[in-house]
Amino acid sequence: MPVLPKPELNHLFDLELTVDTPHLPGETPIGNRRVIRVTGGAFNGNYLQGRVVPGGDDWITVRDDGTIIQDVRILLETDDKQLIMMTYRGVRTGTKSVLERLDAGDEVGIDEYYFHTTPVFETASEQYYWLNNRLYVSRGKRMAGKVVYSIFQVGQMK
Repeated sequence: MPVLPKPELNHLFDLELTVDTPHLPGETPIGNRRVIRVTGGAFNGNYLQGRVVPGGDDWITVRDDGTIIQDVRILLETDDKQLIMMTYRGVRTGTKSVLERLDAGDEVGIDEYYFHTTPVFETASEQYYWLNNRLYVSRGKRMAGKVVYSIFQVGQMK
């Protein structure tokens, strides 16, 4: 069976989210839960840029080993006033000491832990409709009071 070429990744945009302090519902049947409100942010790339509408949430599950599973829903507004819904699931993990440093808000090098997501976009905008029909991946970095991502489209742009 032939091996197909490795998928191409193309930079879509960089995203910065500002976040509130977490709400801590505690241990549920699903796991140890955290809910973090997204208070705003911005995104910027060659194909679109704009702001993050305040009010999205990150519903986190913390596994016994400290690994975080994200379930995020946010709303983006482009500079030309188009609305794009963005959801993503992600995984952030590392050694116990690195995860403790991240939770404390310490500066941790991006190569010290694994942090990737799989964004999905949904929009009614004709101009950005192509976002509905592609796959995306990202790399993230957690910092005190914010999270930054570089988001890439799998395959050719538009």
